[in-house]
Amino acid sequence: MARRLLSIRFPRLASDTSLRRRPVEGPFALIHRSGNAEHVHCLNQAAEMRGLHPGMAAADARAICPELITRPADLAREAAALAGLRRWAGRYSPMVARDGPGGLIADISGVPHLFGGEAEMRGDLHARLERVGLTLSSAIAETRGAAQALARHGGGILPEGAAKEGIARLPVSALRIGSDVAEGLARMGLNRIGDLTDLPRAPLARRFGPGLVLRLDQALGLQPEPVSPEADAPYFGVRMTMPDPIGLEADVMSGLARLLDRLCSTLAQHHRGARRLRLELHRVDRETAQVEIGLARPMRDPERIAALFKKGVSEVEAGFGIEAMRLVAHVTEDLPPEQIGGPRTIAREDALADLFSRLGNRLGFDRVLRLLPATSKIPERSFLVTPAAYSAAEPPPPHRGPDRPIIIFPSEPVTTKGLGQPGHPPARFAWRRMSFTTLRADGPERIAPEWWFDDPAWRSGLRDYWRVETREGARLWLYHTPQAPAWPAQSWFAQGEFA
Repeated sequence: MARRLLSIRFPRLASDTSLRRRPVEGPFALIHRSGNAEHVHCLNQAAEMRGLHPGMAAADARAICPELITRPADLAREAAALAGLRRWAGRYSPMVARDGPGGLIADISGVPHLFGGEAEMRGDLHARLERVGLTLSSAIAETRGAAQALARHGGGILPEGAAKEGIARLPVSALRIGSDVAEGLARMGLNRIGDLTDLPRAPLARRFGPGLVLRLDQALGLQPEPVSPEADAPYFGVRMTMPDPIGLEADVMSGLARLLDRLCSTLAQHHRGARRLRLELHRVDRETAQVEIGLARPMRDPERIAALFKKGVSEVEAGFGIEAMRLVAHVTEDLPPEQIGGPRTIAREDALADLFSRLGNRLGFDRVLRLLPATSKIPERSFLVTPAAYSAAEPPPPHRGPDRPIIIFPSEPVTTKGLGQPGHPPARFAWRRMSFTTLRADGPERIAPEWWFDDPAWRSGLRDYWRVETREGARLWLYHTPQAPAWPAQSWFAQGEFA
């Protein structure tokens, strides 16, 4: 059986997918920012007709075409679109691989007769993709290099044994060589692939490197070039169809337990843990109810996951009954096997993770926060507030120096009463509409502002902090700035409270 390869090129994949979501009229381009420069990443046909091309500076493109409509390029969305097209192209071949940016290569050996021939297969491919608004070109040949070269320059079908004659008229740049090599060949008058096919290989390799000779021989079929499709990412989803419709909460939870056993077994095989799961309940009346939960950390324990679904399942309206269930872990993370030891520590960590999961599903995972230590002497910068589900607990660093208050808040003015000893806390003062009498004071602790941060609250300079115990029972953290006048009406501030 002759080997036949199908090359598919999407020259405007990024712009086509962007315009499918939000169509525009007139010239359009996607702009990609690299460093401090912006350049044209992809554009539509109207922009190409105005003389624009990918890679040019965005400022030049706007100067040439003032009415150009631009959007920022989304490389992740473009890669996802190409991955989706690769999976879709499986209808034409069991072996489809990505072939550079915006390209696919498929081994269709023994397949075209199912569509009525190679021309009919190629026509079906173009009709389906053009119907959804994608621009493409394709070619079929017996070698990967020939198919790709032809697809980049108009497309078509090369019969068996016609690769040499079929690509002879194409420019040498179609061989997937660097621009510097193509320019060097052009300076010697070698502009077409046909100018290279009959030349001796040794002088070409010495002058332009072995890469040129390899690409030329691969296009002619003298060197092998296999198609190696990457493995699809594992799908973590299970489904169950009921023999009879169910409606009781206990029956749904029982079915969920079976689905979780199968799903967690699959996760364990791939050393993955679920972070978000979605339960779909398909009713007899063709309606679908969904229950989605999140987990504070990767997990594949069926019993602990089922407990988090219980509240959502209890709120589902079963209607005339549920006839099918599907459970999908659409967000997963690595979870390698762990040594089972120290059961008390493991149980405590699991209980804390379950608490974060329950609170996160009720309040939102971004609202369940934890404090992490930070290396700063500034009180308000000595800790970080982060979501507990997306961070790990850290032990506080070794503390040296005076104790810190258990509660720290923004600076609040303290009103002094009467005169006191300069540089020492006031004997009597008012704070939050309450009067206090100083019983004992420890300090001062001098803290300087961090010069590399421009914090308006610290522009006053140095601060002297005192730990003040009052006769009324409050234990406050007071400070004043030495640069300020000694005893104005409000020169002291409170910023914390001890236990």
